[in-house]
Amino acid sequence: MGELAKDGGGLRAATRDAVRRQLSDVALDLFLEHGYDAITIEQIADEAGISARSVHRYFPAKEDLVIDSPEAYGRIVASALSVRPRDEGVMTSLYSAYAALMGTRAQDRRDKVGMYLLSRSASLRARNIEKHERWAELLTPIVSSRLNGKDADVRARALVQSSLSAFTLALTTWGNPEEERSVQDLLKVTFSDLLLIDRSR
Repeated sequence: MGELAKDGGGLRAATRDAVRRQLSDVALDLFLEHGYDAITIEQIADEAGISARSVHRYFPAKEDLVIDSPEAYGRIVASALSVRPRDEGVMTSLYSAYAALMGTRAQDRRDKVGMYLLSRSASLRARNIEKHERWAELLTPIVSSRLNGKDADVRARALVQSSLSAFTLALTTWGNPEEERSVQDLLKVTFSDLLLIDRSR
């Protein structure tokens, strides 16, 4: 793996996104070769040719090298959900919102490797649960506003958590190196039974 430009000049001149991408590539290669839990930030920094402090500047936590920008992606899903027709089934709207997020991203090797690692690391799975909670805070009020009857908030939470589990399962299944289907195709699979909820209403 080639070194990143050193802290002195080239690194500052490079765009932040480009540097983050390079660091992520370095880290993912190391994680794949040695396992996520076996690699430290210091080892990533050494391989990249920069300081550990510089790595932390771009990725405050090691998990961020794999699960990146959860808040930003959560806002994309929430925005897509908020514009779905109000008379549409809630689970259909949630499915469409996740599909919209996937439509904004070209699923490349980095994403696939990240999902592979997520399925095999307890610490990454814990971080993903934290992401779920942040996304749920954004999505639950939107869903609750579309439900009638008692306990709308509790029911909304149940629907959102179910949808998040289906979304994550589609991603981690896609992360399997032998899986050839697209994320979009796998979303259809993981949501297929959940969408029956809308038809039963």
